[in-house]
Amino acid sequence: MKSTVTIEKLQTEIEILKQEKAELEAKLKWFEEQFRLHQHKLFGRSSEKTEVPEQLNLFNEAESEAKPAVPEPTLEEITYKRRKKQGHREEMLKDIPVETIEYRLPEEEQVCDCCGGKLHEMSKEVRREIEIIPAQVRVKEHVQYVYGCRNCEKNEISTPIVTAPMPKPALPGSLASASAIAHVMTEKFVKGLPLYRQEQDWERMGIEISRQTMANWMIQSSDRWLRPIYERMREHLQQRDILHSDDTTLQVLKEPGRAADSTSYMWLYRTGREGPPIILYDYQTTRAGKHPKKFLEGFKGYLHTDGYDGYSGMPGIIQVGCWAHARRYFVDALKAMPPKKDDKPTVTEEGLAFCNNLFEIEKMLHDVTPEERYEGRLKHSRPVLDKFKEWLKYWSPRVTPKSSLGKAIQYCRNQWDKLEAFMLDGRLEIDNNRSERSIKPFVIGRKNWLFSNTPKGANASATIYSIVETAKENGLNPFEYLTYLFERLPNINIKDQHALDTLLPWSANLPGHCKVPNK
Repeated sequence: MKSTVTIEKLQTEIEILKQEKAELEAKLKWFEEQFRLHQHKLFGRSSEKTEVPEQLNLFNEAESEAKPAVPEPTLEEITYKRRKKQGHREEMLKDIPVETIEYRLPEEEQVCDCCGGKLHEMSKEVRREIEIIPAQVRVKEHVQYVYGCRNCEKNEISTPIVTAPMPKPALPGSLASASAIAHVMTEKFVKGLPLYRQEQDWERMGIEISRQTMANWMIQSSDRWLRPIYERMREHLQQRDILHSDDTTLQVLKEPGRAADSTSYMWLYRTGREGPPIILYDYQTTRAGKHPKKFLEGFKGYLHTDGYDGYSGMPGIIQVGCWAHARRYFVDALKAMPPKKDDKPTVTEEGLAFCNNLFEIEKMLHDVTPEERYEGRLKHSRPVLDKFKEWLKYWSPRVTPKSSLGKAIQYCRNQWDKLEAFMLDGRLEIDNNRSERSIKPFVIGRKNWLFSNTPKGANASATIYSIVETAKENGLNPFEYLTYLFERLPNINIKDQHALDTLLPWSANLPGHCKVPNK
């Protein structure tokens, strides 16, 4: 009896030890993955580009046809493609102002050294150079004349006074001209130059303009003049039926009731591939789902997002997931793997191959109509999705959930309805890279100026970034466009929607100098 109890006790202890061993091995594997990922982030390339071996071609004939074989380019083809285009220089310079400097012999020197006869012009040689004119400061003095009637002054009780019309300034009582405000905004929000460095630039030009003064220029002019343009752009954005959204962090030092190191958020909303681009930023203190719900109130249609749950449950909106995020999980899992000992494809490579195949199909359908893209996806992408779904279902219980591959599989399964939503309409995109590209200028700028001082400054940043990025995508020069806005907006009725529409970045009424040459 005693021996039986002892055997049962030992068996129980063995099972416990086996469980502990399995848990320790899982933890060790996880730490090894994290170590390899960390090493790759430190020393590896950041590109997600993968080289998929031929063994990973796991798909049937339908998908294979979606990736037609491209013949090996010949040496002549490579040489031809690398040859510089004829007339490229002339095309590039055709819209640039030209200053011509002529070098002629003085009249008295136009004499032949041989016979003393009169020289004539045989030909000429032309050398072209690009000249840069740095920013210059000058004072523009506006003098408004007032007129009265001499006869009325002598003979009448009252004298009519006539004042010459003069355009209103952007900021009354300030030294700031429309171009000065536009310059400060462009330097910060296009070039990422913080105000303290701009202050140094002004000093080198002989003018003392403090960073506080420049901040006031931006906040006041943004709130007074750019905000109506922003709100009108928002109205146009909400009329679309396909949008993209993303967000990134922001630090605002003096938020009421919050510590200086609290994390705030800059949300981004933008249009898709159809119609003139509209890009809007929205500053908020949190990442709560109530913010996109409020901003997009009235919008009905498709919304491209990442996997964040805060977008869920918005009435009238179908959320479209991002395959670039799904693919990134498998790329990270691949980076976390130990070196392979053979050429046999791993489970991670199989999962990545499904994602790569979907992107290859999208490349093939890039230049077709939305209707053709919809049909093409049904023919080529649907079989891949169906096989991938079965693959995920098979491997989900067989892979450690906390491993990099387990997280990749779980992400795809949790997001599946959103990930396959791009199949619903040929105008939709397979990823949310469009909004990620649009939020990148803010992320890069944030690295230069680190934080906003106050909520007012953060709101002004959101407004200015919205105007600048929308202008850039519509082929405008941000400095010229901002200057034009600050000249026109103080002199029109900003409550008149028709008047505002003539100033929007895609308006055909904008003057030619606002547009980037050759666009």
